[in-house]
Amino acid sequence: MVTSSSLSSLLASALPALAFLSLSVSALRLPHPRTASSIATLKLAVRINSYGIENIVAADRARIQSLRAGSSPSVNATNAVVTYTADIGVGSPATYYTLLLDTGSSNTWIGAIKPYKLTNTSRDTGNKFYVPYGDCGYVFGEEYTDTLTLNPDLVIDSQSIGVAFNHSELNDGLDGLLGLGPVDLTQGTINNTYEAATVTDNLYTQKKISSEVLGVFFAPASNDSSGELTFGGYNASKITGNLSYVPITSTSPSSAYWGIDQSITYGSTPILNETAGIVDTGTTLILIPTDAFDKYQSATGATLDERTGFLKISADQYSQLSSLHFNTGGVSYELTPNGQIWPRSLNSAINGTTDGIYLVIGDTGSRSGSGMDFTNGYCFLERFYSVYDLTNSRVGFATTEYTFATTN
Repeated sequence: MVTSSSLSSLLASALPALAFLSLSVSALRLPHPRTASSIATLKLAVRINSYGIENIVAADRARIQSLRAGSSPSVNATNAVVTYTADIGVGSPATYYTLLLDTGSSNTWIGAIKPYKLTNTSRDTGNKFYVPYGDCGYVFGEEYTDTLTLNPDLVIDSQSIGVAFNHSELNDGLDGLLGLGPVDLTQGTINNTYEAATVTDNLYTQKKISSEVLGVFFAPASNDSSGELTFGGYNASKITGNLSYVPITSTSPSSAYWGIDQSITYGSTPILNETAGIVDTGTTLILIPTDAFDKYQSATGATLDERTGFLKISADQYSQLSSLHFNTGGVSYELTPNGQIWPRSLNSAINGTTDGIYLVIGDTGSRSGSGMDFTNGYCFLERFYSVYDLTNSRVGFATTEYTFATTN
């Protein structure tokens, strides 16, 4: 989600060539010598949370509602089935913490499980930080600045880090959160501070990357348990077509995040006229406004399954399902019938039946016209490579080997 404030698009000629990063639990602790111009293809770790899932649809809906209200919604991680994490080093020598990755929040914090270990690079600013997450989630603690290690080649000096005193529950094994959103979202979260430079901001200002660009690659959970996060550019080997960009929307409140203008058709039938919404790695499903959702449900013949909160279709209805087309920036991105269904191998994670066919399109809970009418969440992003370009205030998409996969 991208900031609406103007960001410099001029790059100093003395900056190094693009430095690429993909985070990996196994690789972060090992030396990985390379030149600044090479590409490091290291995987993210994925967690499949098959316990404690009450209603993903309701959790996603609460998230977009809190985004509209202006609070940081970043995580109710206990309601996420698929989450991507990375082990991030803090201090020197580094202590590694398993952090949840999220483009919907910008504060980086630790201390949910493993305590913060002070080193010679740790500095207590004396400031308190507080970030609300949705209706009842929060984290509260002390701000420090410290060395942050993403991998041996990308080390940030004096990164603002929250050390949690108290927080709402995260999934087991998570130590905190790596905020990948725009710097505007840190405003009002730390006392005596207008805003805190994000990880991406500091990588750029410290000349570790030549542009404030973040590339995100997810693979369908049913197909592969990997993902990649690339700072400073994108991994061209992961895309199969042209990378196309769309400018950040001017419509509030979507303009404060990674917001774009988009229309949606089901087959050849329009179900949502062009309107503003967001692209969000922290949302599991694809959410559309109630009026579009009703049209989609009618067109597919789906029924609302009370057990899961998902729309459910029969095998015959699945065989008749048409593609959804997400139209933005003059390009149409096709979400195939298989891309519209929940991975059947993970039906137990949503309390579904073994042979059930559940659709990943959910209802935002309000009609279009709110200024944030849709969320392209993980189920969209696992089919398309996404690029978040702060330097030029735009979002990019491209097809991948998984765009037309049939593994769900």
